Amino acid sequence: MQFFRVYIRVLRLLGSEAILALVLVAANLGLAIAQFAEPILFGRIIDKLATAQSESRAVQWNELVPLLGAWIGFGLFTILAAVLVALHADRLSHRRRLGIMAEYFEHVLHLPLGFHTSVHSGRLLKTMLDGASNMASVWLNFFRENCASFVAVFILLPLSLFINWRLASLLMVLVGLFGILTAFILKRTEGMQGKVEQYHTDLAERASDALGNIAVIQSFTRIEAETSALRQVSRALLDAQMPVLSWWALAAVATRASATLTLLGIFLLGVSLHLNGLATIGEIVTFMSFATMLIGRLEQVVGFINWILLIVPKLEDFFEVLDTKPAVGDRPGAVDPGRLQGHVAFEHVTFTYDKRRIAVNDVSFDVAAGQTIALVGSTGSGKSTTLGLLHRVFDPNEGRITIDGMDLRDMTLQSLRRNIGVVFQEPMLFARSIEENLRVGKPDATDEEIALAIERAQATDFIAQQTDGLKTIVGERGRSLSGGERQRVSIARALLKDPPILIFDEATSALDATTEKQLQAALEAATKGRTTFVIAHRLATIRNADRIIVFDQGRVIETGSFDELVARNGRFAALARAQFMAGAGTAPSQNPAE
Repeated sequence: MQFFRVYIRVLRLLGSEAILALVLVAANLGLAIAQFAEPILFGRIIDKLATAQSESRAVQWNELVPLLGAWIGFGLFTILAAVLVALHADRLSHRRRLGIMAEYFEHVLHLPLGFHTSVHSGRLLKTMLDGASNMASVWLNFFRENCASFVAVFILLPLSLFINWRLASLLMVLVGLFGILTAFILKRTEGMQGKVEQYHTDLAERASDALGNIAVIQSFTRIEAETSALRQVSRALLDAQMPVLSWWALAAVATRASATLTLLGIFLLGVSLHLNGLATIGEIVTFMSFATMLIGRLEQVVGFINWILLIVPKLEDFFEVLDTKPAVGDRPGAVDPGRLQGHVAFEHVTFTYDKRRIAVNDVSFDVAAGQTIALVGSTGSGKSTTLGLLHRVFDPNEGRITIDGMDLRDMTLQSLRRNIGVVFQEPMLFARSIEENLRVGKPDATDEEIALAIERAQATDFIAQQTDGLKTIVGERGRSLSGGERQRVSIARALLKDPPILIFDEATSALDATTEKQLQAALEAATKGRTTFVIAHRLATIRNADRIIVFDQGRVIETGSFDELVARNGRFAALARAQFMAGAGTAPSQNPAE
């Protein structure tokens, strides 16, 4: 069953805590033995007293001292073992909770952008927090209660056959029937609870989505609509949860009934056996104690099963993410080439997202170190995908890409990306200070290097106007800054990294015309000596590029300088005429750069 598979996997994730886990298992084994030994010793004492009474004599202390001493010894051991288990089980579960959360976080950061575009960030966060917290609870429950319960039921209960096989057989049958009933209820509710958890996920995604777009909700007066939608999901969640709760209520009633029937059955059989000379009074007392202890253990197990049914879907979501393999990784033997020169070559590169739609089709071009190359084409023509292949967001299906003659896949991923700086169309700032956002590019940058990067990105003035300057917190996704300010911080971040290769993906799209002109001049100075790739829809921004590559449906259809392509009167010239006529009302024959 899925329940047991997930449960075992959680226990296997103890990892670095394996030695302590073994110590706790040994302590639980000793604890279970001690708890089983106490009823046996108590039964023997009862038999000593009953025998002496039947013989009409007083019991001698020397007959009871060994049994009483052992009983006291086991009792003290039970207390000490319970303290040891409780103390270290808590510490183990807390340490592993933080450890597994960090492992999940690191794994998610390595997953490709394609994964992140298809999975809501709110869901990933919920999955991480729920999964780690629930695994900590599983570990804590296992070492505090379940381990001893498993030992008692599956190891010590069969050994009770050596005390009185008749009473032991009845006890094992009753425990077995109780286990079958529990398994039946578990099977009926397992799939139902999975649907419930899906509604929980929908609830988290919808709430996160609304909170992340609060400006749109308020502007378009969507508060009532969003609240109503959230309540509708809540009602659907309750409708799915109620049948599961009904089954769990049945399990609770069955547990109580089983407790009563077990004690009654053991007592009646014990009396019958005693009357026939097949069981002593001490054995009856012993098995009554066994039954009481086992029923308590089983009630704990049922409560645990009811609880774990709630979290199995959450753990499955956690493992689903953890089992997702990064599309890009280091080859065996990949090396760190150090700082690259920046000579880039695409050699018959083809890439498909879904093996049906070709995004990049047999693309070849060569870029000398220090050149500035512009990529132009309509939306979906393959420009961004081509540059995504350069910094290994994906790997090509066919062909290869080299830098300084070395295949990208023969370099470590970290060393490759250390040599490439990317300025995305969406700035994507952290909810931290401006300085912390800049230091993402170079954590050990000096104050002088930061100031130079800010100056080159035309960001000096607006940062100086902030209340706390570089220490200003920019809010979630940099919302306290304007679009142009965010983009200038993003550009400064890439310049601070000081890579030999720069990629600008519509980097100036959020800037006003005046700032854009200022920034163009700054970028020309900043990109000297670097291989630079620019994706731009505003063709005026690429007027001085060394070469322009025109894409259409994943293919390179034209290449040349701005003037050469305009003179060729092909696809680029048509784009230029359409854009500049629409923007400035100039005739097609006039200079399209003006």
